[in-house]
Amino acid sequence: MMSIINKLKRSQPHRIDVHHHILPSFYVAALEGIGITTSFGLSFPKWSPKEATDVMDKNGIATAITSISTPGVYFKDSSFSRDLARRCNEYSAQLMRKYPDRFGAFASLPLPDVEGALNELEYAIDELNLDGVVLMSNVEGYYLGDPTYDELFAELNRRKIIVYIHPHDLPDAEIPYYLKGPLDAALDTTRAVMSLLYTGALERYNDIKIILSHAGGIVPYWARRIALGQYEEANQITYDRGMYDFTLRNRDMEDGIKILKRLYYDTLSPAGNSAFRTLQELVDPSHILLATDYVFLPKRFVSSKIAAVRRYDGFDNQPVAAIERENALELFPRIKEV
Repeated sequence: MMSIINKLKRSQPHRIDVHHHILPSFYVAALEGIGITTSFGLSFPKWSPKEATDVMDKNGIATAITSISTPGVYFKDSSFSRDLARRCNEYSAQLMRKYPDRFGAFASLPLPDVEGALNELEYAIDELNLDGVVLMSNVEGYYLGDPTYDELFAELNRRKIIVYIHPHDLPDAEIPYYLKGPLDAALDTTRAVMSLLYTGALERYNDIKIILSHAGGIVPYWARRIALGQYEEANQITYDRGMYDFTLRNRDMEDGIKILKRLYYDTLSPAGNSAFRTLQELVDPSHILLATDYVFLPKRFVSSKIAAVRRYDGFDNQPVAAIERENALELFPRIKEV
């Protein structure tokens, strides 16, 4: 009898997806109104709560922590951006109330409008009870370690907020799309982490729990280089001021590695086993979280992203169970109570 009960439990939705996007119709319409119809060069897919929950059911996903993806909510006009962020967050809260056991949500903030972001953070957390915030890796070239954001990060730290970092378009000069599309997400996530590390933000605001999308981009593979940049054993000056400043604060490579180990990384990587092996070299499995990238990843591919985690021979049954659910519950204990 017990084996039958356990089998039934395993067949029921149990996974928690931390990289799951929504596309409310008003958001798509608002962006179309200012001439934006794509994300990372891809047309906005159709989305609805019904289709999302159907995909979740078919893939054993009990709860999805939703977010607005690139291009986010900031589009130069502060009034427009603040209003769009508010509408997205209120919609996310409505979704949580209607489907309390199926959806959580990261709040969108209209950065680099810091005043607007602080006001929206207070409303989204205190009034709407959202689960954390999503921050774009950069907006208009402002990366997350920029001193402009210190006031916001101080408040996120005071509140011990969970911050999910999602890549944005690179602010570089225009280059051919075929050189941009496959690389932008990984590159910009990595730049955001380097920005936070070299400016000391990851040390100053260490009560913030940060989740990196796309398995941390290039961070796990390049961790030692990122942790100390081009700094050599002979203590020669590096070519990059940010890297040099990091070493001037009496930091060595292992200090940087310890900081990178503190972050959380999702499982969304097209590299599969090779990416997981590199990620596993950097962080404990307790800091790895399940991700699908639905709705931007077509529903027919969602199962393959989940299967990749289960197929990887470096995770035994216990880490797989933790990655699929238990690690997220540690970050989002509210889900246990629903």
